[in-house]
Amino acid sequence: MSVSTPQNAALVLFSGGQDSAICLADALSKFSHVETVGFYYGQRHEIELECRKNIRKKLPLLKPEWADKLGEDHLLDLTALGEISETSLTRETEIKLNKQGLPSSFVPGRNIIFLTFSAALATRRNISNLIAGICQTDYSGYPDCRDDFFKSMQVTLNLGMAENFRLHAPLMWINKAQSWELAEKTGGKELVDFINEESHSCYLGERGKRHEWGYGCGTCPACALRAQGWQEYQGKQL
Repeated sequence: MSVSTPQNAALVLFSGGQDSAICLADALSKFSHVETVGFYYGQRHEIELECRKNIRKKLPLLKPEWADKLGEDHLLDLTALGEISETSLTRETEIKLNKQGLPSSFVPGRNIIFLTFSAALATRRNISNLIAGICQTDYSGYPDCRDDFFKSMQVTLNLGMAENFRLHAPLMWINKAQSWELAEKTGGKELVDFINEESHSCYLGERGKRHEWGYGCGTCPACALRAQGWQEYQGKQL
């Protein structure tokens, strides 16, 4: 096993969703030491926190070398974010467009806070690489999923903490179907099936009904994106 250094260690912002699960597998294939960080902020889809536990437990079984690379998990309590957010991800309200034309599921400041806390944690853990499943190509219109935002955060965090962080967004310029292709390239069909079964994307936290693309309500924007991506990916396999 190689010696871990800040440069070959990574901290994955891991929610338990499809995107972050693919990013975690991708990180395990590229870095010698990988830790994960998750956040509780009063989200309606709190079930994702249970899913992330299962994924962390079972994912290393797919490849023996991943078990040696997967390090500690960190779950941070950010309930204050949920308390000040009047959004459909933190309240029992309908998901619709707000007066700014953004989905009501958008939590203002969420990715800014997530990345800032992750960077502070990475400093203590002696890790230089931060990995997030942010995507501008195929997303719900959130301004903090854009490439410009992500690049600006790298500059800001390095200036504010006098560090040399490298922020990675492996999914930034690919769509959901292509993200499944990345999963297949990383761990074969076994990884694809595993993430499809174990990850959670539904904004409403619905985990009862199993669709071909995974669990979810089938109607929220997250389910719609996931279903479309899965259908496109499956079409390419024919």
